[in-house]
Amino acid sequence: MTDTAVGPALPPDPLEPLPLLRRELHTGPLGLSSREAARRLAVYGPNEVRRTTRTSVLRELLRQLVHPLALLLWAAAALAFTASIPVLAWAIVAVILVNAGFALVQEQQAEKAVETLARFLPAQARVIRDGQVQHVPARELVPGDLIALDEGDRVPADARLTEGGIEADLSMLTGESTPVERLAGPGLEGLSLLQEPNLVFSGTTATEGQAQAIVFATGDHTELGRIAALSQRTRREPSPLETQVKKVAWLIAAVAVGMGAVFLVTGVAVGLPLTDSLMFAIGLLVANVPEGLLPTITLALAVGVRVLARQGAVVKRLSAVETLGSTNVICTDKTGTLTRNRMSLHATWTPPHPEASGSEGAELVRAAAQCTTVTRETDGRLHGDPTEIALVEGAAQHAAPLDPADRDARRRACFRFDPRLRRMSVVQGEPGSLRVIVKGAPEAVLALLAEGEPTEEAQDAANTLAADGMRVLAVAVRELPSDTAAAISQRQAAERDLHLLGLIGLYDPPRPEVAAAVRRCHEAGLTVHIVTGDNGATAAAVARAVGIGTTNLHVVAQSETIDDHELDHLLRLHGTEIVFARSSPETKLKVADALRAHGQIVAMTGDGVNDAPALHRAHIGVAMGLSGTDVAREASTMVLTDDNFATIVTAIESGRRVYDNVRKFIVYIFAHLTPEVVPFLVFALSAGAVPLPLTVLQILAIDLGTETLPALALGRERAEPGIMSRPPRPSSQSVINKDMLVRSWGWLGTISAALVMTAFFYVLWRAGWHPGDPTGPGTPLHHAYLTATTATFAGIVTCQVGTAIAARTDHAALRDIGFFSNPLLLAGIAFELVFTAALVYAPPLQNLFGTAALPLDVILLISVFPPLVWGTDEVRRWVRRHHHA
Repeated sequence: MTDTAVGPALPPDPLEPLPLLRRELHTGPLGLSSREAARRLAVYGPNEVRRTTRTSVLRELLRQLVHPLALLLWAAAALAFTASIPVLAWAIVAVILVNAGFALVQEQQAEKAVETLARFLPAQARVIRDGQVQHVPARELVPGDLIALDEGDRVPADARLTEGGIEADLSMLTGESTPVERLAGPGLEGLSLLQEPNLVFSGTTATEGQAQAIVFATGDHTELGRIAALSQRTRREPSPLETQVKKVAWLIAAVAVGMGAVFLVTGVAVGLPLTDSLMFAIGLLVANVPEGLLPTITLALAVGVRVLARQGAVVKRLSAVETLGSTNVICTDKTGTLTRNRMSLHATWTPPHPEASGSEGAELVRAAAQCTTVTRETDGRLHGDPTEIALVEGAAQHAAPLDPADRDARRRACFRFDPRLRRMSVVQGEPGSLRVIVKGAPEAVLALLAEGEPTEEAQDAANTLAADGMRVLAVAVRELPSDTAAAISQRQAAERDLHLLGLIGLYDPPRPEVAAAVRRCHEAGLTVHIVTGDNGATAAAVARAVGIGTTNLHVVAQSETIDDHELDHLLRLHGTEIVFARSSPETKLKVADALRAHGQIVAMTGDGVNDAPALHRAHIGVAMGLSGTDVAREASTMVLTDDNFATIVTAIESGRRVYDNVRKFIVYIFAHLTPEVVPFLVFALSAGAVPLPLTVLQILAIDLGTETLPALALGRERAEPGIMSRPPRPSSQSVINKDMLVRSWGWLGTISAALVMTAFFYVLWRAGWHPGDPTGPGTPLHHAYLTATTATFAGIVTCQVGTAIAARTDHAALRDIGFFSNPLLLAGIAFELVFTAALVYAPPLQNLFGTAALPLDVILLISVFPPLVWGTDEVRRWVRRHHHA
């Protein structure tokens, strides 16, 4: 340990002899001191690879300007210039730019929302400072730090191994998928840096083994920092939801252009002046553009990501929020997800011996604790696998305490836990008195016993313990003669002719909230399967305790051996939930593939290194934030910060809510297209006998001034009652379907159009107007015409208020969700009413938008529009509910 300050310099040669490298890095076998590490952090900067390129803001802005809805407005602006109406043309151009800017800001905020979620899961590194193992943020590592690496860890910086060895996955740097061995020792001449057997590199992962390493490069000086391609950020892909909406936007554009062209020709044919015909075509194009649609969708997804993060589920892609809403199968681990992951030694069983002395139980738990890799932190807490921690703590309770340092000093070999073999073994002792200790699944250990051992009795006892919900481990030993040194290095030779010490039953109680979460899954039409490496009887006991498989539970005792035909048959059984016991990571991948082939939307949990392929393959890969490895977290779509199954169910509910809210504000926005288009149709079909009931600038004021805030507020609507009582939506279901269009255009839109045209004609008829009477500037009816168009404009706004209230619920009655339960919507409604009043009564805005002050009787007339719009839709939903009932 050293306190010698260092200045910035080029990274040292990592291949020079280790003593020279230590001297050059001013560090020792006990690592740096905390003060020296802080000084070096100030000199070298954080251990982060800086982004060298960013997405061009200009390019993103151009992408917004050529969106189909923007192209529609460009066409309208071109028509306005053609018709020599430059004020209107520039107003439309300003709308295009404002809308594109708003969408750009929302998209960038959405990306930042996802990127900044890294603070919920800061990458940690185990570093030896002040002679003690500490957990520090990986960004605080500096050259000279001594780091500890374990199975499943991501390598936080470029480092030279000083002791131990690991299997390292270098695929992100080399493209080779097979892990390579990295061992402490001298370098080899003539190899590239990536091939050197004693070096590990930032961003790669340790798939097996344990080691210590000295950091020689951080941040931009690492191999990861030097490879420019790896420091680039890929562009965000649009979610399926955004893709669907873009298709609808093209459809709207095509319909609007078609209608505009037809009515332009029709208007000229019936004798309308060209200027009036062009004004009509412009109005039709502008009225058909739902300007706020895309930015509102992006914002709703980003808000969904933030809400989920606060609830313990960090979603790494915006599109995953939408996918969660259609999930219909959850494949979950047992330990730590359904259970507390707080193992405790609950029971022991030892073979009956005539000469039993009563110490067999203590010897059993002492041997089991010796066969662990648990370490003790500086604060005295144990660090490692929860099962092994339970064994060490259980040994202390049975008067056989274990010192991890003494255990490691007497260890001659360690064959780490192999998920395929389902066992682990160590060689302990001194030369001449070596002992092999093997622990693992009963069937894996009992198969290795010497002849004459009580195999059948042990298997019966294991079945009894497992039926009580315990995780059962068998522990066996073998004394090695002094001339069998070869057995130390060969697993197969060491793990044979074993003597059974006994069985240990570990109990991990189910989480108390899981039973309610499983019940909600079943109410929501979700199927829950358990995929676990544990014994079938143990997993089945936990499944029944939390309510999985209450109607029909099928246990696959040896899921590794199941073939595709049998798996397909099982997954087709309606109402059956399955426990895949004694499963390997390959089993998870096989199950995920089979479910996808059956058209299911799958959420798959995992925490280990080998779970990464299955997490990639599932639609929603769910990694554990507390107990999971870095590899699993990187492969996943969602990370649970609390490792809790109930959080998955909460995330699915939130996904459904976000999807429902997107549909709600689409209904709200589309409902206003009808009352905006109908006035122009009336004008065209009457061949000009009825003057234009609405101006294009007033449409723009509606679409961008009064509509936007309520639409955004609908994206924050809370979940509707019964959202988790209906089956998952089919993944093929479009976000915009026939029922929505009938409701928005045919019902809400038609009622709104009838009401606003009533207000328009009421004002004109009250002034003595007859079809064909002139209403232009200078005529006696001109002020009445301005008042009438203002009534149309204000009537559409008040109909918007009724539509916003109606759109809050698709199925339930308004009283079920509460009128005041969305204060953001109430604030948005208040804003649009104030904004409308300003346009109607402020003289400067009157001149710009062609409005006039409304008399009291007109105000009273349009004030009844909101309850009429909402009330008729409430009746429609009541009829639908009773019809379905």
